[in-house]
Formats: sequence, structure tokens, C-alpha cells
Amino acid sequence: MARQNNFKSYGPQSGDSKQLVVASGTEAPLLEYLLNNVKESRNKIKATLQGRGIKVNGKVVTQFDLALNPGDKVSISRHKSSNTFKSQYAKVVYEDRWIVVVEKNIGILSMAAGHSSLNLKTLLDDYFHKSRQKCRAHVVHRLDRDTSGLMIYAKDIDTEQILEHNWHQIVYDRRYVAVVSGEMENDNGTIANWLKDSKAYITYSSPVDNGGKYAVTHYHVLNRTTEHSLVEYRLETGRKNQIRVHSADMGHPVCGDVKYGNGDNPIHRLCLHAYMLCFTHPVTGERMEFATPIPKFFFDYPLGLFRLYSWRLSIILVSLCE
Repeated sequence: MARQNNFKSYGPQSGDSKQLVVASGTEAPLLEYLLNNVKESRNKIKATLQGRGIKVNGKVVTQFDLALNPGDKVSISRHKSSNTFKSQYAKVVYEDRWIVVVEKNIGILSMAAGHSSLNLKTLLDDYFHKSRQKCRAHVVHRLDRDTSGLMIYAKDIDTEQILEHNWHQIVYDRRYVAVVSGEMENDNGTIANWLKDSKAYITYSSPVDNGGKYAVTHYHVLNRTTEHSLVEYRLETGRKNQIRVHSADMGHPVCGDVKYGNGDNPIHRLCLHAYMLCFTHPVTGERMEFATPIPKFFFDYPLGLFRLYSWRLSIILVSLCE
């Protein structure tokens, strides 16, 4: 893949408002029209769209392929909308008519489970309601409560079905970073086996088919000390607790993992973060590539030796989605 700056980092911009009227004889999708009539880069125009800074005939729009007609009035404002998503548990990094990509914090479920009321789907539904969007968040994959990082939600049932039924074709790269217990012996490797839940809802692995689901995880050690290792994981499959179980299988469980760990909990959280997500847009076919910073806590004391080698993380960003 050609190297290019494909990381998406969208958000409202600041600046003055601009008013346009679609000329007679002009028929074009909104994004194409803006590219031809506004002296801004494609990314900046998209950022303004996602920041709900564009109105057509007085109505806020985020649909970049909205068909414009002669006489339509297009208003462009880069002032921040009061209807932006605000939560200590997550932030929206990309949004359009069909999907929303969020960076989830620890301590919140991806969707409701049991009697727990705190979940990201509910927060997004509330945001959609307050911002007068006629949609709801549809869950297409999950992160554990104490795993942070990037997630996709669909905004309608049709997009949800496309993502669910074509997940492995649409999502072409997902990577996590973790701090694991102990010094990893190998720099790179792959672990593959079958994962199945016990009656106690503990996922266990088997080197032979045990009726569970086949799981494949590739790993690359970014740095190590005698006490801990900083490891990048690339998922070939996406099974429940896959990275946590595979890390434990290697004798190096994820730090802070109370379910599969060994009690090693240096920063008092699960040290697992979904930092990279690359997929083909389920509707437009555009390549969407996102990366989020690795939590600074992963470099804090007592893991401070990792700071000396943090420059190596730039290698990950350069090799995005190879």
C-alpha cells in the first residue's frame, strides 16, 4: 500500500461563516460542491461536516453526498456546535450519516448487559437524540469494559447488517497494544488455537478443535524490561477475550487482568488498548484508517523504562495497515 497520511482526526474547526447559493445549472453532491467552491482542503471540509458546521437551507447536514439543487442555500460555519458529543467515557473521532467511530475509555460497557446502566450505546443514543439525529447506535463489535480504544457503531439497521455480515472483508486491520507481565522471549510470533467458554463464562483455549471458535493473534514486541513487555497485537480473528487469553497462554498475561492474569497490576487498570482500526466504509467504499494515541499510563512509573524507547512507536504509525 502506498504510504500516505490517511489517519482520520476530525473535529469542529474555528473561523468565520460563509454563505453560498447554488447557481442555476449546478447539480452536484454536497462534498463535491464544497470542494469546488470553498478554498479549503478535503479533510478540513469533511471536518466541518462532521462538526455539524454546514447547513443546507437552514438545516444542519452531515451527509457528504447530499444532492444539491439550484437555489439551495449552503451555510458554512466552523464554530463549534453545542450539540457535540461530550462524555468522560468516550469521544467521537469520526461521524457521518451511516457510522460513528468512537474512542472508548475504560470503565464502560459497549452495550447494556444485565442490570448495568452505564454503557456507550446508551450515551450515543442520548447524543443522537439531543442533536436531533433520527438514528440510534447499533452495536457491531465490542470492547471489554476495561479495554480502551477505537470502536465502530452503525447508525441504521441496514449499515449494521452490512458490517455484521461482511466484517472480515470490511475490517482489514485491527491492532491493540498491551503491557504484559514478564519479559517476552520472542520479538514476533503468532498464536492460534480454539477458544470456548466454560459454564462459568471463562474463555479457555485448546490446541485442537474443542467445538469452540478458531482464533489467530499475531504479536510484535515493541519494548521489554525484565519485569514487563510492551506488545502490539494484530487480530486475524475477533473472539471474546482473544488477546487476554492468548497472552495468558504465552505465559505473559496482560497486566491488570483480574480474569486471566497473575496479579501483576502496576498501574491499576487493564493494560490493553485498541489503538488502530482500518476498514472500508460499508456504504461509500472509502478506505477509513484511524489511529489513537497509546495511553500515557502505559509509559508511567513503574513502566518508565518504556519512555526511553517510545520513539519506536512511530514505526507503527508509518506502517499503518500494511
